Order: sequence, then C-alpha cells, then structure tokens
Amino acid sequence: MNAKTTRQKNQEEKGFSVINTLSAEERQSRIDELLNTMQAKTWHDLETSGKFDKNAKLSFISEDMLIVGCDIGSETHYLRAIDIRGRELSKKPFSFTNNEEGFENAKAWIVELAAVNDKKQIVLGLEPTGHYWFCIATWLISNGISVVQVNPYAVKQTKEVEDNSQLKDDRKDPKVIANLVMNGNYGMPYLPEGVYADLRSLSLLRSQQNENRIRCINRLHRLMKIHFPEYKDAFGKTDGSFALEMLKVAPFPEDIVKLGEDGIREIWHNAKLRGRGYSRASEIFRYASASVGRKEGIEADRYAVKCYVEEMISLDEKISTIEADIKEKCMEIPHAEKILDITGLGQNIVAGIISSMGDIDRFDDAKEIQKLSGLNLVACSSGKHNGETKISHRGRKELRTWLFQGAKSVVAHAEEFQLLHEYYTTRNKNPLKKMQSLIVIACKLLRIIFAILKKGVTYDPQKMLDDIKRFEESEIVAA
Repeated sequence: MNAKTTRQKNQEEKGFSVINTLSAEERQSRIDELLNTMQAKTWHDLETSGKFDKNAKLSFISEDMLIVGCDIGSETHYLRAIDIRGRELSKKPFSFTNNEEGFENAKAWIVELAAVNDKKQIVLGLEPTGHYWFCIATWLISNGISVVQVNPYAVKQTKEVEDNSQLKDDRKDPKVIANLVMNGNYGMPYLPEGVYADLRSLSLLRSQQNENRIRCINRLHRLMKIHFPEYKDAFGKTDGSFALEMLKVAPFPEDIVKLGEDGIREIWHNAKLRGRGYSRASEIFRYASASVGRKEGIEADRYAVKCYVEEMISLDEKISTIEADIKEKCMEIPHAEKILDITGLGQNIVAGIISSMGDIDRFDDAKEIQKLSGLNLVACSSGKHNGETKISHRGRKELRTWLFQGAKSVVAHAEEFQLLHEYYTTRNKNPLKKMQSLIVIACKLLRIIFAILKKGVTYDPQKMLDDIKRFEESEIVAA
C-alpha cells in the first residue's frame, strides 16, 4: 500500500468528509491550482506596512478565504472550518496528530475543503497553548497557509455565544476560535527569528539557572540553620568564594573546631584565594566553638551541603558563560549599544527587555509594547461610578518585570530619572505614590528605548529635565 492510499484511509477513519459536488477531475484541478497560488501572510507582511488595527484585520479576512479554527493539544489537534459569514463548511471536527503525517493530513483536509467551496486563500486561527503550537504554526506558514492567534481569554469569554452552553472542549473550541478570527479578534503570531530567537532562549536559560541557584541557596540555608545557626555571623557573605570553599570541606561547627584557625586559612590558601577574607578565620572559629547546632544526622547533611555548594559553583560558571553570550548577541541588534548610554541600564536589563519585546519593526508605536507588557492603564467606569485606574497586568510578564527592574535601576543611578521620580511623587496636582511613579518611569523608559531602536537616535538626558519643566509650566497655567 503506497503513502497516498494510506493517507486516504487514515483520513476516512478520522472523519475526512467534505461537501463534494464536483467531479474527481475538477476537484483535483482546483486543489492543484490552490496549492500553486495560496500564499501565507506573516507579521512581516501585515504589521510592518502600517498599523494593523481592527479595520485592517477585518479587511484581511476576505470573501474568498477559508477560515479554519484549530484547538491545540499536546498530542492531538482539532480543526473546524467556516466561511466569512460564519457558516460551517466542515461536517464535523477533524483531528490530527502532532507529527509530519498528521500535518500532511490536516493540510490535505483544509486544501480540499477550500477547493470544493471555491476558496482562494486559507487562514488558520489557533489558541496559543504553551509551546505546542510552535511547530504546527511554522509548518503551515511554510506550506502557504496564513496563521493567526486568538486570545485564550477571549475564547473562554465567548464560548457561550456559540450554543448558549458553558461547555468548553476540544471539539467546540475550534468553532469558537474560527468565529473570533472571522470577526477580526485576532493577532499575528510572533516567533523570534535569528538573533532575537537566540537572545530570548539565552535570557530564559539565564532566568532558569538563577532560579536553580536560588533554590540551592535556600536548601543550603536550611541545613546550616539546623547544624550551625550562627553561620551567617561567622561567614559574613554566605555565598562568597571564601564561604563556599569552607563549606565544601568543613561546613559544621565540629569540623571547623577540628581544623583550627590555621586549618581554615590552609583551605583558602589551597583554593588560591586572595583578599581580606583570611581575617575572618578567628571569627569563624570562635562562633563554631560556641555553636548550639544540632548533632544528629550530621554525616548525611555534610554530604548534602557539599553537593549544594558544588552545584552553586557550577551554576555560577554557567551563568557567567550565558551572560557573555547574551552580551555578544545583544550588540548584534542595531542601535542596542545606544541604550547602554542610559545610566543605570546594564547588559542584563537591556538584553532582558529586548529579548522579551522581540523585533522592534513589528511595532508602530510604543503604546503597543506598553500593552504587550501589561503596563497599559485600565479602569472600570460606568455612569457616575469611576473605577480605580490600574495597570492591566496582561501580556508578557517577563517584559513587565525587566522594565520595572530598569525603572528602579535608573532611579537609583541616573540623576535625571531621580529628579523625575521626585517630581512625580511631590507635585502639587495629583502626586503619585512611589510605586506608581516607578510604573510611570518604566513606561517612560520604554518610550525612550523604542525611539532609540526604531530611529537610531542618541539618548539625551537633558530632554528628561525639559519634560519636568513642561509639566511644571502646564500646572502653573492650569492654576
């Protein structure tokens, strides 16, 4: 049995059925024509040629387009198809597996359905579920099928519009997704490419390694608090090089007492450490001699401490290598080095912001990135009721975190941002709380970074001070 026959049999078993009123020759002729003419549109085509707003999204969904909804799963995906008026063209959901054979079956089902209904283009909407949609989206785009994505929250909120039922499952969701696409409630998926893909992967890896290191430190603190409660006073910086070398060999009080002060210094000397740490040897010995730590289970916990310390040292080396790679990749992005002219912004923060934001060319305005980060302001007001204004907290959490970290850093180190922070918190009209001021400065920082990356301008601290003057003058005029 050849591959084509096998595929046809699998399609029949999975409910591969479409409305078929054409002869076999005419149907195949339409399929061949569609395969030769259909072309996928990506964010490069739609978002870089002007603002891709709701009207543009509705215009993109044309009369001759088949709209397919796809519910993404870890192993099995489901499809349903409609036309521009919402009429379902598929008799029942079509399922396919997350591999090449499944993708080919799905493409064959979609293309034949489009050909039978005289459609010239195909758009597939999906609900981004974790990382499971990456492969199918990339494969479909490379095969001429446009892919868009809908907000999972929108799917949840509109599930009852379809059948007035609270039911939400893999067979109903594709229709809901297709209807959202039909009404222009979708966005273009963005998967980082080139240096942006490397930068995002490296930033994610650095965050994971830092989390692992924090986890090791917390576990180490627990054991040390049990067997050597005074260790923080004894060692000072507990994750410094002197303390770590000591903890590998003699972590607990009885080990330190056996070594003596000279033995402690010898450990540091053998590790080729230099600095003022040697002066703490007598302090460590004194605290160990008077320790009230627990004695039971000391053998097993001594080995556990050694494992945690070695893992921390290994993680420090990995993090150092990753950060060096991040610095190199970050400098490949046009104008990224100009962002470092802002006092307080280092390589890690800049790389974190850029990796979370992605290619700047897909944005027409800084407000789009502000919304992506969840820093846009929202309020619930109606009639005489004015709701509290706050940030939405939706979007990329990583981008919001890095912008906030950047705001705190520039306020701590850059004079112009310190003055701006002081103005926001002490102005006569509507003074802000410190946290509110930091959020405003994070948005201000975002606009500056956007201008630098988009236009290649050089950062000018004086403009920050001019903003303060303009704000003050407007208050005087209003008064």
